[in-house]
Amino acid sequence: MNTGDFENHLRDGEGLTVEFKRCGNQPEKDTFETICSFANRQGGVIFLGVEDDGQVTGVLEHAVSDIERNIVNIVSNPDCFNVAPTFEFEEISYEEKTVLRVWIPMGPTVYRYKGRIYDRIADVDVRVTSDTQISALYLRKSAQYSERKVYKYFEREDIRTDLIDRARKMALARTPKHPWGEMSDNELLRSSSLYLRDRETGEEGYTLAAALLLGTDEVIADLCPSYVTDAIVRKENLDRYDDRLLVKTNLIEAYDLLFYFAQKNLPDRFHLENGHSVSARDIIIREVVSNLLAHREYLSLYPAKLVIDNDTLRTENASRSIFEGRLTLNDFNPMPKNPVIADFFAQIGRADKLGSGMHNLVKYTEIYADGSPELVEGDFFKTSIPIRKNVLAEAKISLMPYDPNTIHSIADAIEAMLNGLGYATPAEIAKMSGLSSKTAKRHLAAMMEQGILVAEGTTRDRKYRRK
Repeated sequence: MNTGDFENHLRDGEGLTVEFKRCGNQPEKDTFETICSFANRQGGVIFLGVEDDGQVTGVLEHAVSDIERNIVNIVSNPDCFNVAPTFEFEEISYEEKTVLRVWIPMGPTVYRYKGRIYDRIADVDVRVTSDTQISALYLRKSAQYSERKVYKYFEREDIRTDLIDRARKMALARTPKHPWGEMSDNELLRSSSLYLRDRETGEEGYTLAAALLLGTDEVIADLCPSYVTDAIVRKENLDRYDDRLLVKTNLIEAYDLLFYFAQKNLPDRFHLENGHSVSARDIIIREVVSNLLAHREYLSLYPAKLVIDNDTLRTENASRSIFEGRLTLNDFNPMPKNPVIADFFAQIGRADKLGSGMHNLVKYTEIYADGSPELVEGDFFKTSIPIRKNVLAEAKISLMPYDPNTIHSIADAIEAMLNGLGYATPAEIAKMSGLSSKTAKRHLAAMMEQGILVAEGTTRDRKYRRK
């Protein structure tokens, strides 16, 4: 490592793959916790002789050999580490001080230091204790895709023929000369890698992907008992929910259920693209739901979630990732979590080529919400799509059932809005009554003083509800 690279690390500070440690004659105990966490995550570099704030204090030059020997002895000691992580040393001379660089690559197994598992979250070494976290860590280390698991007693009658027919028609509608059109059902299943031979055990059979895509609800529950997508709307009842849908069926029908659930609970906003009217909302929902179903770890005990509130459309699902952190178009390297399911979705038009989904989310979220989506990768993949608040209000107002001929006063307008939407805003009250926003605010404030209404939100986005 040259001086420029080292200074860049000092400037950027600690993070997912960088840790600074002060060091006397011997490394502290937390150095080995970091070695364990780096080996369990995606690897990293420890700089011994650097303070947390990036100040270089160095290590005693005569003690470097002893420090290296101590690290080797502890890492190789089976009473300390269950499996010895790989690491390398490098001495760095900087401003007449010596810094010892310890590089640890990601390892193939789950590492424990003194019987405890450590994982790297942001710039912190976190002790992993819950079954869900440990399960996610083992899944991340696994070299096999869980979707390809072969089940010996998963029979042909456990697959719904009507779903195969529907998938074939969807593929042909998208590509008129699609090869599935000439295939039998069994040929379609084999060509889609839904029927495989396990090259390690020699067993042949249908896979977990086959069950999730085309299986009956019974076989899905048997093979993947923790599979569920919990869709929730929280707009008025923030303590519980206004609407809820638990989805446990095959992924083709699950997509439809989740798409229409989000569609009915989100306002639309069309825009012209190449002379045609396009629904930015529907494109966003398509990408979000497709990603939620095609790129999650189905053997995890963690349920997937889709939540709609007054500010965002959010999803969260178990993942099998190496990288952790927020994704941007500049550093986005798409990695399929379930390549078989993702390819099947692409064939039937539920997804495009890998990586296009994020580009679509960025493009159409800017159109729909005047904002940017947030996608965070980790053991749990999280998506957050902002909802432009005045779009939500405008969409509701336009659908609110009231007769303009019944609005004779500002009190009538307030009552109509409270009955139709459950809240009132000064701007809409002014529009409905033909008076100024200042007058509307004065009436609403008076109703607050009388204990009839309460206010929510900031001054700019304030809503008034019945107390």
